[in-house]
Amino acid sequence: MLGTPLPFSVRDASRMLLLARGQVIANETQLEELLLRGALVEVDELAEAMVSKQPKKPPSAAQALARLPQDWERSSLDVQLALSAAPAQLAEALHASTDQMLGLIDLAPDVALSQVVRQQEGGAGHYGVDHSIHAATACLATARYLGWSPMEQRRAFQAALSMNLGMLDLQARLATQVSAPTARQREAIREHPERSVALLSEAGIDDQDWLEAVLQHHEQPDGSGYPSGSSCITELAELLRFADIYTARLSHRARRPAMSAHQAGREILQMAEASPLAAALIKAFGIFPPGSMVKLASGELGMVVRNGAKAYHPLVAALTNSRGESRKSALMRDSARGEHAVVALLSAQSMPMRLTDARIVSLISAHA
Repeated sequence: MLGTPLPFSVRDASRMLLLARGQVIANETQLEELLLRGALVEVDELAEAMVSKQPKKPPSAAQALARLPQDWERSSLDVQLALSAAPAQLAEALHASTDQMLGLIDLAPDVALSQVVRQQEGGAGHYGVDHSIHAATACLATARYLGWSPMEQRRAFQAALSMNLGMLDLQARLATQVSAPTARQREAIREHPERSVALLSEAGIDDQDWLEAVLQHHEQPDGSGYPSGSSCITELAELLRFADIYTARLSHRARRPAMSAHQAGREILQMAEASPLAAALIKAFGIFPPGSMVKLASGELGMVVRNGAKAYHPLVAALTNSRGESRKSALMRDSARGEHAVVALLSAQSMPMRLTDARIVSLISAHA
């Protein structure tokens, strides 16, 4: 077992992720530490690993994609456990869950974008955690679009994942709260960047670029932000702010409906017209990001599966015919062609069928 990739994930008694599947236990000391922490393995993962005593081949791309919805749900839970971990376990849990999430995003980047775009109203997840994952995904996509180094991409992902660490539960309450925030809640909101940095520092995170970005992610270039009213803001902090706003606009809140990606992108550009970071974020997603529901000039209804050569010309899986009747099999339409041009954005509720996560993965990954 030592020095070889684990065929299962290792968790503690509270189900917090200690090591993700594929990571390595480097030595006896690390193994003893895991055992002292009550290391456990999920029964189904252990059974899968023990089916054969022979070394198993890595799953094929098709197999990995088939189980992507389940793996994404499990990884989201691991992020939630990591963000709620005690200081002594927080850093290790954050790094392990990051490894797991980045592996899933690398497997299907456009599916990851669709997760951000297709935020469900009244979803079963924890809003604060889901928003952290969405913002982190947006930061990663933008960092990759800009050509940042792998280390910078990882830092952007982790900074976004942890920027609201100091108010996760408050975020969840505010998402369903019809009334305006109370004075105490507003105070907690203003203090959360400093609180998040304090929690990260206590956990042993000493990456100053990461910590500074978390501290500054609500500051404004004109000095009107918080917590300190600074106008000297790092590039990463500015990216976190845009990703935070953009992904929040895509989610339904008790006090307002969700925006479309097109509306949210337009608002970001109006807010920071001269910012190359704001423009890069919008371009990373596209005007019609993967997962968007659209109507074509032909009358067909479908889902965007990939950005096209131009922002307004995505590749669309037509799910209905021109009369709005469901098709058994989707037909791919290039919206650069006039008869298949996108003429309207639609809500998922306006479609005549419900798309499962597995169907969405299949449609998008087939045309990646």
